[in-house]
Amino acid sequence: MGRAEGWTRLRTAALLVNAVLLGVGNCANPLLTRLYFIGGGTRIWFSAWLQTAAWPVTFIPLLVSYLHHRRRRSQTSDSGEFQHITPFLFISAALIGLLMGLNNYLFTYGVSKLPVSTVLLIGSSQLGFTSVFAFFLVNQKFTAFTINAVILLTLSAVVLGVRAGNDRPAGESNKEYILGFASTAGSAALLGLVFPLVELSYSKAKKAKIEYSMVLEFQMVLCFAATLVCTLGMFINHDFEVISREAREYELGKTKYFLVIVGDAILTQFFYVGALGATSYGSSLLSMVIITVLLPITELMAVVFYHEKFQAEKGISLFLSLWGFVSYFYGDIKNNIKKKNPQPATMQWPDSLCTTCQLKLNLLNSV
Repeated sequence: MGRAEGWTRLRTAALLVNAVLLGVGNCANPLLTRLYFIGGGTRIWFSAWLQTAAWPVTFIPLLVSYLHHRRRRSQTSDSGEFQHITPFLFISAALIGLLMGLNNYLFTYGVSKLPVSTVLLIGSSQLGFTSVFAFFLVNQKFTAFTINAVILLTLSAVVLGVRAGNDRPAGESNKEYILGFASTAGSAALLGLVFPLVELSYSKAKKAKIEYSMVLEFQMVLCFAATLVCTLGMFINHDFEVISREAREYELGKTKYFLVIVGDAILTQFFYVGALGATSYGSSLLSMVIITVLLPITELMAVVFYHEKFQAEKGISLFLSLWGFVSYFYGDIKNNIKKKNPQPATMQWPDSLCTTCQLKLNLLNSV
């Protein structure tokens, strides 16, 4: 009993740590990415590269997981080997990572042209895209709550699109704003495809059980592949040649330039590790709840620190987004309750018995 209680406490502590990592990374990533451009940064591919460049940070929780596994084996009779990523999952992670590299570019381009608050509201439509792609890829059933959520999230983006340009940053053309809007929407759609692809990869894996260590290794391969895509983009765009000059000319100073880019890279990995950890020790629903709860907080931080305008249409869009999330979560919770507490099956009488009863009734009626 003591060992079970210790394991429960360890899981709870791990869940709390990962929830904090997810929260910090989720809030910091768009704010620091935007700060890079506000301070004078101009390299889109370089900023996209930062989204996954700190993938070696994942070695830290992976090492902790490995040491914990060794300690558990030494204290118990468990002879199970440390689970590593399978060749199938390795290839899947690499291919999905290529899509993630493109997604990082689209997201970064959107952040470079739009206020953070607008980017977040457009990005909230990701849940709708995820639901649609999951329906086709992993046979996720649509419920009335899911359909309602998709409609609300679509309306949220439409509300912003109708009044597009009202929050356009100074010195930016209408064409650039529209391209930024389209890129952010494309990023939300692509990210909505990535998560069902990851789920499909896990379901197709030959391993019966996907352990947290395998999830971390999957993430490392995915982020490494995404980093390669952005590295190629940097070479083609000659970004490596101008980074030192950009640092010297950065409006906030050279030191703050490196603090911004290093902080962005590391804190984005916090998001990835936290999201995977919260999903592993809790559920994917919990990860989405944390992200959703933090949406208004990140919006407020963008308004306070960057003095962004928060017009009426953004308030309406935020309300529709949160309503859509609540609808989705409520439907998911109800569905899980039904799975845990199935309705008792109704008794079905054999056809032969029903026929016999009917004959007896007919005989009585004739008498």
